[in-house]
Amino acid sequence: MALPSAISEGFLSPSEPRVASPEGSESQDPRVRRTRQILQQTLAELLRTREFETLSVQEITDAAGVNRATFYAHYPDKFALLECMVAGRFHALLQGRGVVFDGSCSMALQGIVLGVCDFLTQSLRQGAGAQCPKANPLPPHMESAIIAVVRGMLLDGIRKHPPEGAHSPELLSSTASWAIYGAAREWLQTPNHLSSEEFAPAIQRLVAPILHPES
Repeated sequence: MALPSAISEGFLSPSEPRVASPEGSESQDPRVRRTRQILQQTLAELLRTREFETLSVQEITDAAGVNRATFYAHYPDKFALLECMVAGRFHALLQGRGVVFDGSCSMALQGIVLGVCDFLTQSLRQGAGAQCPKANPLPPHMESAIIAVVRGMLLDGIRKHPPEGAHSPELLSSTASWAIYGAAREWLQTPNHLSSEEFAPAIQRLVAPILHPES
């Protein structure tokens, strides 16, 4: 399955996601940002006609006009590049809804659910799922990427407002991200489903106890 155009467009948000990016001021260097943008654009373009599994780093760098050493200075592998590309698209959707998750706001959690719903809905409209509503709108590598992006957002928020109890922030964010994605996928594949605005509060109520369990 080639990457739907709705996912391959808008891949770099105004505030570049912190997924697989170097720490510190280097990430603010315009040259660094430009190189990452070129690599993300190139991957998006390749995925319109190619399967992700068949792409090599060499093919990506050749198409982007950069060398392999430059690629590895920014991303450890092609999966990290994909995750950054997906993160940019997802963050742009959240920005459109004015969502900033800080680990403490239930409305922000609803916004993340809405963002996942938006992401899946766009992929369904543009991809093979448009002809087969029951089909999975995302290939496995894209599912993994969006779950990783959601997990990263939740983890950042939990670390800022750590709950009491024995569970680690990593466990809580992983559990919640899979729950959100699974619920959104089930919602999308349900005939005559609720609107995403009606659906999100219910999922927020289910997921909130995961993020803030009783001690």
